[in-house]
Parts: sequence; C-alpha cells; structure tokens
Amino acid sequence: MRITILLTLLWVFTFSLTAQTVYNNTNFDDKVATVILQKDLAIYDPLPIIGLNEGDHLKLSFDILEPVNEFFNYSIVHCDRNWKLSDLQPMEYISGNTMGEITDFKFSTNTYQKYTHYNLNFPTSDMQITKSGNYALLVYRNFDETDLVLTRRFMVVDNQTSIESDIKTATLPEFRFTHQEVDFMVNYEGFDIPNPFLDVNVTILQNNSWNNAIYNLKPLFVNNNQLSFNYEDKNVFPGTNEFRFFDIRSLRFFSNNVIRKYTDSVQNAVLRPEETRAHLNYVRWLDYNGKREIINDDGANITEDGDYAMIHFNLKSNDLSDMGEVYVYGELTDWQLQDKFKLKYWPDYDMYSTSVLLKQSYYSYHFVLKDKEGNIDYSFTEGNHQETENDYTILIYHKNVFYGYDELIGANVRNSYTVKD
Repeated sequence: MRITILLTLLWVFTFSLTAQTVYNNTNFDDKVATVILQKDLAIYDPLPIIGLNEGDHLKLSFDILEPVNEFFNYSIVHCDRNWKLSDLQPMEYISGNTMGEITDFKFSTNTYQKYTHYNLNFPTSDMQITKSGNYALLVYRNFDETDLVLTRRFMVVDNQTSIESDIKTATLPEFRFTHQEVDFMVNYEGFDIPNPFLDVNVTILQNNSWNNAIYNLKPLFVNNNQLSFNYEDKNVFPGTNEFRFFDIRSLRFFSNNVIRKYTDSVQNAVLRPEETRAHLNYVRWLDYNGKREIINDDGANITEDGDYAMIHFNLKSNDLSDMGEVYVYGELTDWQLQDKFKLKYWPDYDMYSTSVLLKQSYYSYHFVLKDKEGNIDYSFTEGNHQETENDYTILIYHKNVFYGYDELIGANVRNSYTVKD
C-alpha cells in the first residue's frame, strides 16, 4: 500500500512539473545545429503556422555535427496560449499515431565540418492534427521522450476571424520617435464568443521573435462582433534599427562584410568590425528582418554540400559591462540570448568579439544588450527608431469552454510598410 501511494504521489508530482514546463525553441545537444522549422513551401517562410484541415505541412531540418546515423523519434504536444502543456490528451488532438520516426537523413559531402542532415515533413497522413492552437514538436532518441534532442514551437490556426491592423508611430510622447504601435480590430461575426473580455487573448510578435512578444492582450472595447485593440501603451514595441548582415553563401570568394577567410581544422570567416549605431540618425536600407536563408553557392546541394565556418564577430564599442552583456541576436540565435553568442570585451582594443560555428547562408542580425534584469535593450548598440521596417504577427486565441483549451482562431502578418495577405 505504501509503495502504491508513493508511486501515485511521484506520478502526480512529475505530471505537475510537466504541466508547468514552458516549451520553447531549444536545442538540448551541443552537436545539434541549423535547426529550421518552416512551412513546406518553395519560398522560405520561417513563421511555422499552418491551417487546420487545410492540407498544409511543415518541414523540420537540422544537422548533427558528426557523420553518424542516429535514430530519432518525434511527437507533438498541445500547449496553451502561454506555451505550457494544455489539459488535452493526445487522442483529443491527434488522429492516428502519436509518435513518428525521422527516417530522411543524408551525410555531408566535400565539407571540412562533417555532419548528418535530417529532414521531417509533417503532419503525415497517419498523424493528423484535429485541434487548433499552439503546439510543441519534440524530437528525441530511441523512443525515449526524456532524451530530448530539440523542441520547436508551431501553430495551427482555424480562421474564424478577420483582422484589420495598422502599424504606426507610437501615440505617447515619450515613445513617439523610438517605438511603433500595433493597433488592430478583430471581426468575429459568425463565431460565438459569449464573453470576449474573459475568453479572448492576443499575442503579438515582432519579426517572429517570442523573446519580446506581447502576451495575453485583452480587448479594449467590444462593439457589434468587433474587438478593438487600439491601446496607446500595451501594444508598443521598440522600433529597433535595420538589421546588420553578412554573406557566407560562398566560402571561396569574398563577399559582403567578410574581410578575411582562412582554413584550419574548419573554415573561418572574419567579419568586418561593426560599430554601435545608437548615436547615429536612422538610415533605411532593405534588410531581412533578422532572418537567415540557407544557401550554398559552392556546391550543387544546399543541405549536404553546405559547409560550416567559424564566424568571427567584432563590435567596436566602449565597455558596456556596467549596463549589461552584449550578444549577437536574430534567427541565427533562435531569437534567444545564447551563451555562445555572448561577446567578450577586449579593453586594449575597445572591441567586443565572439566566434560561432555557422552553416553557409545569408544572415541578418543585431547586437543587443542584456541588462541587469535580463531584458533586451537596443538603445546602447543599435538605437531605436520609429521609422524602422519590421514584421508583426497578431495571434488571436479563444478559450474553448467546452473542451477547456486555447484555440487559435485568427492570425495576421503585417509589415510596418506593406501589408502581407
């Protein structure tokens, strides 16, 4: 009897910890590199969102930095609007198998850095998603869900709303020249929402980053099946600055912002020393909004012929350690402040630097400051400008009272200059 009680308590405790876990875009193995989860389209779109029952697919790709074939499984878990495990059981949101295998792999060819490349297209015909909302894709070894390799967020939307959005200069005087305001109206005609103030929550992303997302935004007004989110303070983002970039699509020839290339145990590319831009006026140029695009100009195949290179970042700056720590930041860091992208300050040269192994690609990025409270601050390294061109994603969540989960009933992507349908 005592053993049964202890096992029951252990199961309850384990379930409680799992339910409190916030699923993120995380690599659990240092040998995992270049993880990309995108729509299965010819045009690169890094926002992993598909329509419910619309036949859409996502494509996961990643490298293991060893020439070995490992056996990987995957499963999908349903999350609430804040990326914690929902109360749904797998059979309630999956039709078919609840676990799959990753069988598509290839070894790298003609590369200094040897690796194995893996691909997965999902959902498959024998693992269909039946509910909208937030999901986490879990990849692990040998049927063991505790031996996690990586997790990635994605979303399934059941479009029941229309969204009219407007990106404009911030209304409040203190933000007018440095921030952008995201105002929008949500029309839910034909969809029953008895209590919008209680059951509707909105998340807003800037440039696909979850790190500085606005969560759990409530309607300001409700009028004739329309929800107004025209706030002046709760829907404001720092404008930041246009993204820096470098081009290593070819490691044979010099390219934009690369000043030196050499080979030791791996290939190396030294980037042009950058300078802080906080004191400079805004200058507009076409950028990639922090994204990357894996392209290999030196070989015939993008995924297996693309080599890795040690990229040497350099930032001219005075010592900012009293304010915080400096990081490289963008899609190349999974929009997170990762230790390997933290720059070290060299006082004799008034220079920050770090070196990171990256795959051949076109990359865009920012230098950001992590302040003493752990927040991202652009004001010391990049500056904030209301004119900056940014992408914004608006996600509308509704609490399904009958099943007790957060369903995603609308999504809208808008550029601060042009609208994306």
